[in-house]
Amino acid sequence: MSFAQLSRLTREQPLRMLLVNAGEPDSLAWSGLAQPLRLAQRLLKGGFQLDVMTPSQLAAASGLAGDWQLALFVADEGAARPADAELRAVIECCREAEYWGGVGAGVLWLAQTGAAGGARIALPWALYAETEDVTERAILTPNLFEIDGRLISCCGGAASLDFSLTLIEALFGANVQAEIKEALCIDRVRSSEERQRVALQARFGALQPKLSEAVTLMEANIEEPLSTDDIAGLVGLSRRQLERLFKQYLGALPSRYYLELRLQRARQLLLETNHSIVQVGLMCGFSSGSHFSTAFGTLFGNTPREERQRKLQG
Repeated sequence: MSFAQLSRLTREQPLRMLLVNAGEPDSLAWSGLAQPLRLAQRLLKGGFQLDVMTPSQLAAASGLAGDWQLALFVADEGAARPADAELRAVIECCREAEYWGGVGAGVLWLAQTGAAGGARIALPWALYAETEDVTERAILTPNLFEIDGRLISCCGGAASLDFSLTLIEALFGANVQAEIKEALCIDRVRSSEERQRVALQARFGALQPKLSEAVTLMEANIEEPLSTDDIAGLVGLSRRQLERLFKQYLGALPSRYYLELRLQRARQLLLETNHSIVQVGLMCGFSSGSHFSTAFGTLFGNTPREERQRKLQG
């Protein structure tokens, strides 16, 4: 689903949003999320109300009816999990909003309680070791942030800034986002589909060595892609077992993940090298220029030629 669906929240009434911070006030997860939203509140004046509370404050205000349209539970990766009573109070309150979810460790805590309800969630890679009891209750994706039905999630850290600016554009439009980007000296906002930039070995090495091995094979064979059957055979799994691993931990079939990996590499080459568009396509395993252009446009929303123009204009 697209974050554009959030635009309906501001069509008929001023938006009221709740942020519940269970981490440190100076953490990257919190500041990256809250600072752009505070600037939006200043710009929009009465058109946007941002309420900030801690889990203990929310628990103390039992039965609080905040009438929020959007509510997020935020914590950095190192934050201590709130007491069960506080956690229940946060979840009960946040779920009353039209859209709700978590950022950083808040995503993990929601999923551990079963509140994610089988949805796709973006979880910080550093917390994957704590997800043994989560994978049956949610689908973990390597993306920076996700929206699945009413549930919104962000992996936190530096991605909180991209996430916050994406929310602002969806809710209040590109002009408001542009003003805030200028105020914060932000050039580019990463999309929800971009992956957390960390080696898969660090994420899954000990937990799922076969998965890590399969992705390593993909990364080593960009120019001449392997088939899913070849990869499964090389890591000692059946095709079905491999597909199950990818769906569970990466939220996509191996073929889809491999395609996105090749397209991410193509985008990098278009922006960072002077290879021609045809050469870039061939270097990333696309023998057909039209297939390359179509697949690239589907994932990134612009053509390889338009991506190259960004490099030339920069």
